[in-house]
This record gives sequence, C-alpha cells and structure tokens, in this order.
Amino acid sequence: MAESTVVHLLRHGEVHNPAGVLYGRLPGYHLSETGKLMAETVAKAVGGRDIVAIYSSPLERALETAAPLAEKLGLDIVQDERLIEAGNLLQGRPVGQGLAILRNPRNYRYFWNPLRPSWGEAYPSIVRRMKSVIDDARAAARGHEVVLVSHQLPIWTIRSAAEGRRLWHDPRRRQCALASLTTLSFDGDRLVSIGYSEPAGSLQSGPSVPGA
Repeated sequence: MAESTVVHLLRHGEVHNPAGVLYGRLPGYHLSETGKLMAETVAKAVGGRDIVAIYSSPLERALETAAPLAEKLGLDIVQDERLIEAGNLLQGRPVGQGLAILRNPRNYRYFWNPLRPSWGEAYPSIVRRMKSVIDDARAAARGHEVVLVSHQLPIWTIRSAAEGRRLWHDPRRRQCALASLTTLSFDGDRLVSIGYSEPAGSLQSGPSVPGA
C-alpha cells in the first residue's frame, strides 16, 4: 500500500502596504498586525498535524507567515527560491481600485498577450518551478505532511494545472485568500485530492492586491 503524503500550500498573511502598490518581489514588505494574527491563527489551526517540514518563499511576508508555525512545531524554515512570487514588470506601481492598474494607458504596452502573460513570468514557468519544489518537499516528507509558504499567483497557477484547467484567468476569480491553505493529498506519487480552507478567514478585511 502506497504511503499518504500531504502538501499544504499556504499563502502569506496580510501585508502592510499603505501606498497600495503591487509589491511583487520587492523587498521590505512585511506583514501587517492583522497579517501577524493571521499567521498565528494558521499555526494554531494546523499545529497539531503531522507536519515534519516547512518551506518558504524568501520574501519577508512569507517567512513571517511561516514563523509562528515553525516555532510551534520546533522546525527550521527552509527557504526556497522556487516558492517566490511570480515575476511582474508592473511591480512598484500603484494598483488602484479593482484592476485599475490594467486600465492605466501608461501600462498598455505590457498587455499585448494576456495568455502568457506578457506583463510577467509565463504561466508554464510558474508551473514548472512550483511542481519541482512540491515534488522535492513531498519526497522529503513522504508519509507525513509538509507546509510550503508561497504567494497567490504561484499557488493558484499550480492548482489550475493540477486540476487540468487553463492557466490564463481573471485574477479576481482566484480562490486563494490571504493565509489560506490549498492542500494536495498524494497516495504514493499520485495526486488523489485537492482541498482548500481559510483558517484565518474571519480576519479577512476585503479583496487583496493581485499579484501578492
């Protein structure tokens, strides 16, 4: 009988971003007070599970989300570049309400191919790196559970690929809230189910910045 292994993809918590910019891979963006509470809430929710390893994107907001769970379980955080936010040529620009960043004429030159997308890292590239780190983490935690802390677009893209859906999409329709868990369950090497939960859902204050 094959061993069961569970991989939890945890999106980081709310970020302190008073200027409302698309921060992407920019350094210096930390969790807000609510974001810290989200991370602690997740740690309490899953801290009793059979988690044997924690991997994280190297960006501050991801590492700070991983910290309470790592402390609770007595585990080190393994930083992995493959979990980083998707590359985005628009990072650092004000987002505005809704998708106002897409309606700004100054940004039109980036939007020639939304299927790629032309403004950032190609979807297939995101799938490759996310699948690679998931496979490695799953092998290291075989028969147990592992948490990978990442970002909205990488998590949603690999989930879409795993579910056989097209990779291009409307960012407003992603099911990947702040501090949410997208859970991949494997029987041996075979993916058998995909789950989703929001342990810190009660702390959500509204739509989050796309590409965060």
